[in-house]
Amino acid sequence: MARLDTPLVLASGQRLPNRIAKAAMEEFLAVEGQLPGPGMVELYRRWAQGAAGLMITGHVMVDRRALADPSDVVLENGTPLKPFHEWARAAQSGDGRIWLQINHPGRVMTSDMPGPVRSASDVAVDVGRYSRLYPRPEPMTAEQIQDTVRRFASTARMAETAGFDGVQIHAAHGYLISQFLSPLTNRRQDRWGGNLDNRARLLLDIVAAVRAEVGERFAVGVKLNTADFQRGGFGADEAARVVAMLAELPVDLVELSGGSLESLATHGYAADGSTLAREAYFLDTAAAIIADSTVPIMLTGGIRRRSVAEDALARGTAVVGMATALAVDPGLPRRWLHGEDATAQVTLPRWRDKALAAAAAQATVRCRLAGLGRRDGAGRRAHPILALIAERLHRRSALRDHRRWLSGQQPAAPTE
Repeated sequence: MARLDTPLVLASGQRLPNRIAKAAMEEFLAVEGQLPGPGMVELYRRWAQGAAGLMITGHVMVDRRALADPSDVVLENGTPLKPFHEWARAAQSGDGRIWLQINHPGRVMTSDMPGPVRSASDVAVDVGRYSRLYPRPEPMTAEQIQDTVRRFASTARMAETAGFDGVQIHAAHGYLISQFLSPLTNRRQDRWGGNLDNRARLLLDIVAAVRAEVGERFAVGVKLNTADFQRGGFGADEAARVVAMLAELPVDLVELSGGSLESLATHGYAADGSTLAREAYFLDTAAAIIADSTVPIMLTGGIRRRSVAEDALARGTAVVGMATALAVDPGLPRRWLHGEDATAQVTLPRWRDKALAAAAAQATVRCRLAGLGRRDGAGRRAHPILALIAERLHRRSALRDHRRWLSGQQPAAPTE
């Protein structure tokens, strides 16, 4: 059985110094031009000192016209690389590796965001009374799908040039690639729809295109749902088959998570009525996948105690990922590696409106990340309601800036 301090050598030859990872969290710290700013650099410098063997950034978008939030970072042809180089160097100031998570939101774009809203099919987001915030998407054409594949590859190449150690392709949580994987959102009748081989085609094409654009020692990972946790959606059996497909390409590491905007499994709420554990939410669902996988598996979701992380390793997980816990205590990995039984105290709102509770929980975390990104800031914990209000005000300002910036830009075409 691997221990938390056991190094891991990946298929690319890249070596992770230990089995603890900082999983991706949306930082909402983009500055003018959708670039990583000083707050992002300082935040990752702090995490680097926390001794996690791997850090995965919050998602970075491959297309300036398609953002999940106006505070998202964009990396595409024509983007200045100096801020990304500074980000990567800060994250590498410890002993760990830094991977850039790359993503496309697909239909997860609110109606106030500029740019076209596209997905696998014209299936609108269903989040009850909040559904009106999300417009019905247009089904992507074959040309748009191929353009998206090229964009992922181009962004990965630029991440390598900027000094990152790898990329993680986001195929989970209901974003574009996940929308193609799920039969609930993919109702296409062409080569990208129907059976799982077709629904997985976009992901496999992106991985292959990325691998062809980057060096052999540059790591390529994928984040995948164990399940959508929605009746009739992408499930654990299909996830196991996709992991087997990815192993053949190959990829270096597959992170298993779960849920989406419509099923808030990452907060412990499953839309299909599944009972999730209080910690390591997806371990039971992922157990069979982990047992059969020939590619190392990283498991994320609610881990905040050393004993739970060690149990995940004992059950075959190669890397344990933490997100919210490292917002609470950026130094938690180092404490565990030194033998402490330290625990991150994570308190989530338990409001009747689960969607609002999840939004408040995320706002609270991002408020803390903003504090950690200030050199003199301790990352204080904000009250969920106050954090939610502050984030809405910040979003209004960021949206104005994003529209102004986007109006002055020409759409960037990826290189062939």
